[in-house]
Amino acid sequence: MPAEGAAIGSSVEAVFREERGRLLASLVRRFGDLDLAEEVTSEAIEAALMHWPTDGVPSRPGAWLLTTARRRAVDRLRRDRVLATRLAVLQAEAERADHAPPADADRDLPDDRLALFFTCAHPALAAQDRGALTLRFLAGLTTTEVARAFLVPPATMAQRLVRAKRKIRDARIPFRVPGPDELPGRLPTVLQAVYSVFTEGYAASSGPDLQRIDLAEEAIRLGRILRRLLPAEREVAGLLGLMLLVHARRDARTGPDGAMILLDDQDRGRWDRPMIEEGRGLVVVALTGRAPGPYGVQAAIAALHDEAADVASTDWPQVVALYEVLLGLVPSPIVALNRAAAVAMRDGPAAGLALLDELADEPRLRGHHPYPAARADLLRRLGRYDEAAAAYRSALTLVGTEPERAYLLSQLRAVTTE
Repeated sequence: MPAEGAAIGSSVEAVFREERGRLLASLVRRFGDLDLAEEVTSEAIEAALMHWPTDGVPSRPGAWLLTTARRRAVDRLRRDRVLATRLAVLQAEAERADHAPPADADRDLPDDRLALFFTCAHPALAAQDRGALTLRFLAGLTTTEVARAFLVPPATMAQRLVRAKRKIRDARIPFRVPGPDELPGRLPTVLQAVYSVFTEGYAASSGPDLQRIDLAEEAIRLGRILRRLLPAEREVAGLLGLMLLVHARRDARTGPDGAMILLDDQDRGRWDRPMIEEGRGLVVVALTGRAPGPYGVQAAIAALHDEAADVASTDWPQVVALYEVLLGLVPSPIVALNRAAAVAMRDGPAAGLALLDELADEPRLRGHHPYPAARADLLRRLGRYDEAAAAYRSALTLVGTEPERAYLLSQLRAVTTE
C-alpha cells in the first residue's frame, strides 16, 4: 500500500504540474478572481489526494479537478454575498468583452491559458511582478519557489504577489486575449516576461551557481505553451528558438566543479544537438515573411554560434550584420555592447575596444559587469595589462555569481603577472 500511495501521490503531482495553469485560467475566466481561483484549485488538489488513493485516478483528471474546484467556488459564493456581488460585476464586464461560451466540465479542460498569460503580463503591472505572476500561475511554482527564482525571502514574494493580484482586481484588468489590433502591442510584454525568467535561469544574477537549469527549463515550457496557443506569431517561434539554441549549451558552460567555461573553450560535443535542430527550425519560421522581430534576430545569432565548429569558424560578419539589424529594432546599450564584442572578433580587439569606449557614459552599463569585463578582455588581448587589470577590478565590484567572480579573479591574476 505505501508504494501504491506513493504512485497515486506522484500521479496527482504530475496532473497538478501539467493542468494547474489550465485549471486556474478556466476558473478565472468563469469567476473573474485570481484569489478565489487559486484557493479552490488548492482545495480541489486536496480533495484529489483524499479520494484518488481509494477511488483511483479518474480517466480525465483535469476535468475532475475542474468540476470539484467549480463546486467549491459556487459554495463560497453562496456563503459570501459581498464576494458574490463583486464577482457578478466582474463577470458581467468579462462577458461583454468576451462572448466565449462557458466551459463544459464534462468535456476535457478548456485551455484559457493564453488569456492568463496576458493578464499576468499586463502593462499596468510592475515589470518584476509580471515574471513572478507568470511563474506562480502559469508555471505552477509555489510562492517559495518563485521567491527562490527572484532571490527574495518567501514573505517578500508573498507580499509582492498579493500586491499584484490586488492591482489586477482594483484596476479591473480584463481576463481576455487582446484583439487583433491590440495583440502586436501587448504580445512583447508577455514574451519579455517569459524571457526574463529564462535569462535568470541561463545567467543567474547572483548566488553560488552560474546557471539555474530548472528556471531555464520552466521558461522553455512556458514558451512551448505559447507556441501551441499562438502558432501564427513568428516572434513566439523566435523566442522559443532562442531559448532552445542557448539552453542547448548548458552542459558545456560549467566544469565538474561548477567553474565557468567561456564559449571559446566549451566542448561542443556536449551541446544538445536535437535541441539545436529544433531551435534552427524555429529560426526559419521566425525569419520567414515580413521583417523579423527582435527574438527572431537573436535566435538567428544563436544559431550561427551553434552551427560553427569552433569560435574561429563562426560567421562573424553575419553575426555583426544581425546585431546591426537588432540594434535598429532595439536601440539598447546592451545590444551595442554585444555588437562591439562581435566586431572585435571580426575586425580585431582594437576595433571592438573603440566601440566599447563610445559606450562609456551609458547609464545602463554602469552597473552591468559584462561591460568592464569585455573591456578587460580586449585590453588584455592588446597587451595593455595595467588597464586590463583595472577593468577586471571594476567588473569584480559588480559581478553577482561565484563562478563569474572566480573567473574574473583568475584573469586578473594572469594580467598582473604579465
